[in-house]
Amino acid sequence: MKRSGEYAHRGDYHIHPEKDWPYLPVYLQKMALARKFLNSCSRDQVVYDMGCGEGVLVNEYRQAGYQISGMDLNYSSEFIIQRNFLNSGLADNSADVIICTDVIEHLIFSDQEKAIAEFARILKPGGLALISVPNLAHLASRISFFFTGKLVRTSGIDRHPGDRPAGEYIKMLKKHFRIIRRIGVFPTFPVISIFTVIMPSNVIWLHGIYNRLLGYPNWCFLNVFYLEKPRA
Repeated sequence: MKRSGEYAHRGDYHIHPEKDWPYLPVYLQKMALARKFLNSCSRDQVVYDMGCGEGVLVNEYRQAGYQISGMDLNYSSEFIIQRNFLNSGLADNSADVIICTDVIEHLIFSDQEKAIAEFARILKPGGLALISVPNLAHLASRISFFFTGKLVRTSGIDRHPGDRPAGEYIKMLKKHFRIIRRIGVFPTFPVISIFTVIMPSNVIWLHGIYNRLLGYPNWCFLNVFYLEKPRA
């Protein structure tokens, strides 16, 4: 097992998330959606988790008998290749399913569509993908811009240099995929946003309610895309 980048000093923080991590409620909801998606796949399908980090899903679903492997720039293990997925080295039309959660925003703008095109190249026609990205135009960001002229970034520019509104991701994705469905996670109404920052582990249940009732994707901090590569 080899670690570099943030994993060298933060450790396996996705495997053992801290209770005071402000992103915790969103992370748990995202992982629940990813598991539901994987549960709908068959165990003989070839699955790649791109930018998988410590491989939470890779390890979990490998143990359940799935043909899943991971690729990450800063991590390697038995089923995770340490490599930049922009040059994955995988063959054309070699995967049935691709997952990429909360990774594309870490790329610079010019590399983002390269990543999406690479996923489309690897997937078989009719193959499926689950991609999640933060939405720079979430509700709190819109409110802030209206009153102050400043957007509320989804993280610092050093971590998310490719921070974009969801609409820009939609345009890129449509060049290579058919969007089956888009789900929003964490509508950033001011009250719940404050509580999420100061007591994330205590508002997990509240996030579940907000996501069910008010999870309009354009208002939400995170957008989850269910995609299909066209057959022709």
